[in-house]
Amino acid sequence: MLVGGEGTRLRPLTYGTPKPMVPIVNVPFLARTMERLFTAGIRDVILAAGYMPQAIVDYLGDGSRLGMKVTYAIEDTPLGTAGALKNVEPHITGPFFVLNGDILTSLDLPAMREYHECKGGIGALHLIRVDDPSPFGCVVHDANGKVSAFIEKPPKGEEPTNEINAGTYLLEREILDFIPAGRKVSIEHETFPQVIAAGKALYAYTTDDYWLDLGRPEQYLAAHRDILSGTMPLLVELGITGEGREALLGHPGVVPPVHAAGDVVVDASARVGPNVVLGSGCSIGAGAVIRESVLWDRVSVGSGAVIEQAILASRVTVGPKAQIGAGSVVGHDFSIEPGAMIEPASRLGSPG
Repeated sequence: MLVGGEGTRLRPLTYGTPKPMVPIVNVPFLARTMERLFTAGIRDVILAAGYMPQAIVDYLGDGSRLGMKVTYAIEDTPLGTAGALKNVEPHITGPFFVLNGDILTSLDLPAMREYHECKGGIGALHLIRVDDPSPFGCVVHDANGKVSAFIEKPPKGEEPTNEINAGTYLLEREILDFIPAGRKVSIEHETFPQVIAAGKALYAYTTDDYWLDLGRPEQYLAAHRDILSGTMPLLVELGITGEGREALLGHPGVVPPVHAAGDVVVDASARVGPNVVLGSGCSIGAGAVIRESVLWDRVSVGSGAVIEQAILASRVTVGPKAQIGAGSVVGHDFSIEPGAMIEPASRLGSPG
């Protein structure tokens, strides 16, 4: 699993939290992915980490509490998607999945494994169809699924296909022979084209599964909307969910879907929802309004404050009657003055 990115597009959220540890419905995204791997029968996970790796190590440890084995490969300098694989070569003994650490998907990994075994190539690449493939990397293949070309960000209207690289691969160990050691290497731009040129077969595994890159704030919010609505199958129940469910049931101002940790406090006159996630220790004051937003742990929202389509990291304090505009992102430990008007799409917070 490639978890070494700095998460620059999610700043200021990632100033204090590595991207894989950013919460998805109150659970670190990395933990969500580990659960998915466990369900797929995978017990041995290698994490190619680089940015703030200690937070990841502290959370997962050796993986034993999850019933898994976790190995860490810490990169001093970024090695790219293929360079990271070469770096963990001593730990790989057979076919292996590669997952990008910022992709939320419902992809059925055992089904992909069956497909790969049936095709018998050097690897299978998960693809999805999108309406506009121009911002992505298109993958061209024949009717049998055999890949023939990779077209990176083709001009709009000139795309050879609407099928894009979705960032999950199942590869044979042999592919590591195509990757030079000790330098940054892109698997998409360098390794895969070399593999094809050498006559090795890569196969496309195209599905209609849910898929979303969590790399931007608007995508992060969209992921939560999709999870809360059931579009992305993650929660067992829908509506008012989480350990704080009982306290919010019957609350006149709570509009589902809302997910809340068990120790949240919501004033009887506050309005919360739809599409809101409240982390542990959040408190929502009298008359406050929160819609389409994700609040991490211990966020305090003053009376009469309004939060719309925003993300607030842990320990943010929102003063009474403050208004946070749509698309805004507030970093850890930030305080917003009473009555402040935060412009839409603002990013508040710093590395310190």
